[in-house]
Amino acid sequence: MGVTYQEPFKAFRFLVEVESGGVAVAAFTHFSGVKMTVDTVQARSGNDNRGVQDYIPVLTRFEPVTLTKGVVGDNDFLDWLFSAAAGPEAGPKGAGLRRTLNIVALDDKGNRGVTWSLRDALPIGYELTPMDGGRSEVLSESLTFAITGMERITHEPPQSG
Repeated sequence: MGVTYQEPFKAFRFLVEVESGGVAVAAFTHFSGVKMTVDTVQARSGNDNRGVQDYIPVLTRFEPVTLTKGVVGDNDFLDWLFSAAAGPEAGPKGAGLRRTLNIVALDDKGNRGVTWSLRDALPIGYELTPMDGGRSEVLSESLTFAITGMERITHEPPQSG
């Protein structure tokens, strides 16, 4: 039985899905920030006769993630952010604030390759790139999300035949 070689996924071929009843797909140009850290304490195991400290996992932390896209006429993500923020007369709405974000890496044929499913995504920040009359870049906006979990799912390539 031979080993099958797989091409690495390209960083520029991805899509973003938001699970909230139905699935919405958004065209983002940049995604960053998946970082998970397991905090540990060191202690000697009760049955260790060598006197070596062991690492014991105690807390798992997930850093916020950031999605960036060009400014277009939709407000879906911004409305989600505003529902988590204090408004002029009331605090956050509460219900439906946390959703699952799926970041899907696509292969060269546009098929799903790997999905990072980010659990309990909560919008916590917004940033608009500077507007500058002397430049010609696309106006972009970034949204930052706190997450509480992650799963990496590998999809089987479609069978050719």
